Order: sequence, then C-alpha cells, then structure tokens
Amino acid sequence: MELTERKKRVLRSIVELYISTAEPVGSKAVAELPDMKYSSATIRNEMAELTTMGYLEQPHTSAGRIPSAAGYRLYVDELMAGYRLSMDEAHSINEAIEAKMQRVDEMMERVAKLVSQATDLPAISVASRQRGATVKRFELILAGQGTVILVVMLTNEEVVNKLIKLPVLAGESELKILSAVLNATMTGLAPEEFTPELLERVMSSAGEAASLVPVIMEFTTEVLRKQGSANMAVAGQLRLLGQPEYRDVDKAQRVLTTLDEETLANLPAVMQNQSGTKVIVGPENVSQELKDTSVVITKFDIGDGMQGMIGVVGPTRMDYAKVTARLSYFAESLSKMFAKPEHTELPAGKTEEEE
Repeated sequence: MELTERKKRVLRSIVELYISTAEPVGSKAVAELPDMKYSSATIRNEMAELTTMGYLEQPHTSAGRIPSAAGYRLYVDELMAGYRLSMDEAHSINEAIEAKMQRVDEMMERVAKLVSQATDLPAISVASRQRGATVKRFELILAGQGTVILVVMLTNEEVVNKLIKLPVLAGESELKILSAVLNATMTGLAPEEFTPELLERVMSSAGEAASLVPVIMEFTTEVLRKQGSANMAVAGQLRLLGQPEYRDVDKAQRVLTTLDEETLANLPAVMQNQSGTKVIVGPENVSQELKDTSVVITKFDIGDGMQGMIGVVGPTRMDYAKVTARLSYFAESLSKMFAKPEHTELPAGKTEEEE
C-alpha cells in the first residue's frame, strides 16, 4: 500500500493533534483543521489504511486513533515541520546559560535542571572525556632518598603525577632504565591493554627498579579510566507525573524507578560517531526500561578534551519539533559559551540564524 502525500498529511495532523490533546484523534477533528481540504469520510478511510499499515493504533473501540511508534518515527524523519524559537524562548535560554558554572559536576546538574525546566520533561546531562587519550610519555624523577615522582603525560596534553616511596634503593641510572622500558612498552595503550602479561613483560625488563612497575601500572590504568569516565546528572523526573500517560500510579512508578543514572548511562554510547540531534522512539531504545518512552539527545563541545550531551525522556506523544529545537539551541549556546576565552553575552532574543 502506497504512503501517498494525502496519507502523510493526515498522519502529520493526527500526530500533532495527539501531541496537543493527549486524546485519541477522530476523523472529524482532522477535517476541521483550517488547512485540511479533505472530507471527514475521506480522512476516515485514510486513517483506516494508516492503521493497517502500522502507523496508527486504535486504543479503544471508539473511532479515535493514536500514533504508533512507527508513526512517530515517520513523523520525526519526514513530516515534522521545523520549530523556530520565539525571541522570548531564546532570551530565556540565554539568560539561564549565562550563569557561571565552574565545576563540571555542578555544571551538569545545573544544565540538567535548565533543560528540564525548558522542556517540562525529565532531563539528562553528561560531560565526558573524548575517548582516545593515552600515555604520551613517562618520566621518573628522584625526589630524595627513598622517594620518586612519577610524571605521566597524556596525548590530550594533560599531565598527572604521583609521589611513590621506593621499596628498594634506586638511583638515577636504575630510574633511567625503567623510564626507557615504560616509554617503549606502556605508551599509546588503552586501559584494557594493561594486562598481567604486560606487567610480567615490563617487570622482566625493568632491572633493579622492577618492584615499582605494579604501582606505576595501577596508577596509569586508573588515570586512563578516569579519562573515559563521565559526569552525569538527571533532573525533573517528577515532571512525568504531569503527563496524561502517567496518571496511572503503577505505570508512573515503574517509569520513575528506571529514570536513574544507571539506566541512562547507556545513552551516551548511542551518540558515538554521530552529530546533530537523535530521536529514539519507544521500542528503538536500547534499555528495556525505556521501551514505552521516547528520548531526544544531542551533543555539545565543552573544550579541554571534553564533550557534553543533553537529552530528555518523555512520552512518545512529546512535541518532537519543539523539544528538538530547544535542545539544539541549548547545545549551540553551550558550545559557543565554552569556546569563548572570555564570557560575553549574546544579544537578548537573538537566535543563531539572526546573527
């Protein structure tokens, strides 16, 4: 069965009516739309065929229909009209973002709250190191009798160090040998490559300072794992209770108990190697707990080798056009803010298109 332009127009109208009312949509409601030129009988036939094709569902015996996950997917991919932020919306977001956010964890909490307030949905924000940082060079500096400073230089230009007490007396010559061995065998490796076999191989080549190798390897592995760790914040979970879909207490409780950092931790992986905004509709979610919800997520650049991600979780009936527009604006504004060496304010109400 062909998905004609008329069917697409009817489907788009049903999705948008359902988004605004949260009630099953009948053919009469569609026919009464100002830009709809088809009769109620024609629309009713199209709705029946869209139901057969899997784009609409009939929740009750009434004539009303609601979009299916496939219907939402088609709407997001092909039918959704662009949503342009009003000057008030843009100004409100700019004012919120302009607040100083010093520490990354505090910043993520604040961003999640702001996104949740702007969309009236539960929000997630993540800041993580861009993957791929490895050890560029090791240095061992004798700090005094019985102590040595381990200096680890990473490929992202970050430098970390650790003061180590020597289990054995080691001089400059022993440390030079160990440094050479470390730089020959332990640079450019991912955390999972620091294996017991590597430890044994390095120790066998390290000479008199071999007893330092386990401490160095443990510290280096910990540093590299922190590079891939993420600061995550979740806010606004209770906003779901304001949605008609979650008036059922049992259903609301099941969803709310899954909206935690452990469940949402899988979402950043969805955005790997992808730019722009991603919409995940219902059953498309990786997490089983989110199969009855939709997720919209997008990235932004933080700088200093870090990347941010913001997103919202809500009913499949969410206003995708408005949510994606607001998230995209948040992401663009945050990227601009972090890219600037000095904090400067965007003109009030000015959107990116107007700059």
